[in-house]
Amino acid sequence: MLNISGTYKGTWSHRNGNFSSKFPVFQKSSGNIVFELTSSLTDIRGVHYVQGEVVLRDGVYISDGDLQMKMEGVYVWPFRQLRMVLSSAVDSEMNRGEVFIRSSPYHLLGMFSSQVAQDTPRNYHRSKRKTSRIMEMGKMCKIQLVTQVSPRVPDYKREFAKGEHERQFCEMRGLVEGPSMHEDQGECFSPLVVNATSVNVELYYNKAVNYTLMVTFISFLQVLFLIRQMEHSNTQSGAAKVSLMMIGQQAIMDAYLCLLHLTAGILVESLFNTFATAAFFKFVVFSIFEMRYLLAIWKSRRPVSSGEGWETMRRELSVLYSRFYGFLLSGILIIYELHSMLRYILFLFYSFWIPQIVANVVRDSRKPLHPHYIVGITLTRLAIPLYAFACPNNFMRIEPNLGWCLGLTTFLGAQAAILLLQHFCGARCFIPRQLLLDDCVQLLPEKYSYFRRVIRANEHIERGEECTPIDCVICMAAVDVSQRCNDCMVTPCDHFFHTGCLQRWMDIKMECPTCRRPLPPM
Repeated sequence: MLNISGTYKGTWSHRNGNFSSKFPVFQKSSGNIVFELTSSLTDIRGVHYVQGEVVLRDGVYISDGDLQMKMEGVYVWPFRQLRMVLSSAVDSEMNRGEVFIRSSPYHLLGMFSSQVAQDTPRNYHRSKRKTSRIMEMGKMCKIQLVTQVSPRVPDYKREFAKGEHERQFCEMRGLVEGPSMHEDQGECFSPLVVNATSVNVELYYNKAVNYTLMVTFISFLQVLFLIRQMEHSNTQSGAAKVSLMMIGQQAIMDAYLCLLHLTAGILVESLFNTFATAAFFKFVVFSIFEMRYLLAIWKSRRPVSSGEGWETMRRELSVLYSRFYGFLLSGILIIYELHSMLRYILFLFYSFWIPQIVANVVRDSRKPLHPHYIVGITLTRLAIPLYAFACPNNFMRIEPNLGWCLGLTTFLGAQAAILLLQHFCGARCFIPRQLLLDDCVQLLPEKYSYFRRVIRANEHIERGEECTPIDCVICMAAVDVSQRCNDCMVTPCDHFFHTGCLQRWMDIKMECPTCRRPLPPM
């Protein structure tokens, strides 16, 4: 005997596309429907007592949201037929107790007579406004569900690939009707054609748990990569090379993911702990590590203002946080208004490497990001969108779009490839040399040459003039300024140093070791 207990999801539509009626309930001509049914045996062979909740979505009251109805009835196994009415229709019979229902379900078998749906409605812990309207329908209409529920012919190959072959599936097809209590008044609303299929809730929950485990593991990896990057740029000059916008954009993404998983846990109460765990790890990544790194980058770029007093620093810090949370809230509003364009908005979010690429070119920065951080963050950031839009077995039931996933992967991979190229070959290695030397097109700031005074020093040697010995104030050894020596660098303030000494110094401070003036990037 078929057990029809479980969750069913499907669609509804008005018969023949006509949804005019004397009791208008629905705004649209079609939508989604969800059944939560529980069946139990009765003393009559082949008859099951069924109760549950029916939720119609996109077919809503003008101001009350989804239409939710408590219904009950019987499922007659020999005929594969399910008949249900609004629970208030048999309120007086419900007071007799569940034992009476199981031993004497005859009133349910004949509940579609003209005498049903006339008793006082019960309170099902819904809001008073929504419940009163549903009960008003119960008084005026004979709301009834008549469907055929039968085992679905399985597609073993497809279901085995999805891991859903261990459970029997059911199909539900029929009508939701609302004839008036008085025959001369016609119908309260046009009949709704219902098509639904049972859902394996246990498998759905298992997929959701596996997803949250994946998100938790990814968050842990992102923390490790971020710590590696913070160690790589733990000096003032190293942190100043990192783009503030790049870190801020990733922090906003993690804040959105934290809110998204927390909301999912609130909506699905049985999965609250799993989604809350994923939200907690995203909160740690966003609020502790990324915001701390954001503050470190900000302080590294303001060494002077940081010493001007607490009031000045607090004012500038307030501006930084105001801009960050302003972008965060504005993004939420944009996503809400343009949710139909979510896939295009994701491309905008996943352009977080572009600010760093531009900053490297403009400042001619040398190795601002660690290669492990570039590769690791690129791969971990791709995991969630690829699961949602490329995995055919995802728990969110989003249709796969391999073309979009390929485009996103290529887009983010190209950004990471450019960053790695800048790391190993120079920040401006991919820009044509003619563009850099063209005086008419000043697209990039002129790069300072730390070897400029070596040529001038050699001019004194060629003229036979004596050259005063120059010592490197970092290592206190003499600096060779001859033409054949490349181990000599000079700052804009005309101070000479060994190449290795000055490079190591600039990794710590971008100041001249002699006069403390700011130094341009190499």
